[in-house]
Amino acid sequence: MAAILDLPLIVIVGPTASGKSTLAIELAEQYSGEIIAADSRTIYKGMDIGTAKPSLADQARVPHWGLDIVMPNEPFSAADFKAYAVQKIAEIRARGHVPFLVGGTGLYVDSIIFDYQFGPPADLEKRATLEQMSLEDLHKYCIQNNILLPENAQNKRYVIRAIEQNGIKSKGLTSPVDNTIIVGITTENDQLRRRIHKRSEQLFDDGVVDEAKTLGDIYGWESEAMTGNIYRLAHAYMNGEITAGELKAKNETADWRLAKRQLTWMKRNKNITWLPLDEVKNYIAKALA
Repeated sequence: MAAILDLPLIVIVGPTASGKSTLAIELAEQYSGEIIAADSRTIYKGMDIGTAKPSLADQARVPHWGLDIVMPNEPFSAADFKAYAVQKIAEIRARGHVPFLVGGTGLYVDSIIFDYQFGPPADLEKRATLEQMSLEDLHKYCIQNNILLPENAQNKRYVIRAIEQNGIKSKGLTSPVDNTIIVGITTENDQLRRRIHKRSEQLFDDGVVDEAKTLGDIYGWESEAMTGNIYRLAHAYMNGEITAGELKAKNETADWRLAKRQLTWMKRNKNITWLPLDEVKNYIAKALA
């Protein structure tokens, strides 16, 4: 039992399209691991193409958790993710496997490695005041109060949640939980832009517009999950507001901005060892050895 409990938590972070998911699958295969996705978009059932969810073939190679947890019209908070992930980490270790926490949603990752203690439910009166503000005013509020914008900064509810959660880090540890190896993937800007472009093209080849239409018909376009960049843009395309070329260009710009926000969040954590993609595998291999 002691040996099982000693199995480390491997954390791999990086911006969107940095290659962390593919790397994690290779490592988990090699070291009897299971992957927990720390991604606020892949938690939704049915949102497969637009969130670049691991394919069924990849999921068959290595057990994946953190996917398809709730329907797109159901709420799911960082506190919910922490409770879910902590349970999965314990279960994975109990099986004698290595848990891999992989993703780009900084709050999800930090909630685990710094053991965040989430406070009581939101102040409903304050929330009502925030909900009366425009998205632009909420963004200004975040800037004025040094609050990082969330991954989906165009989603008003996400921005309000970020404001409500401001200062939550003080309710967690100042250093990572024991027995944790944390690695970040560094990518040159030009290379990351190329990867984002390639993935954006793949989304359209895979049928993301059809997926968006199906989801929009079921859950409505005002559903929180449907305000994600690609689905919001696909809706504009279907309404004739933008062309296919504009849709692709705007999606790439949105993903690039997302990557920069993710890096801004992650760079605050001085416990991350940042390495190029081709060096991460050797680093983790040595740590596990």
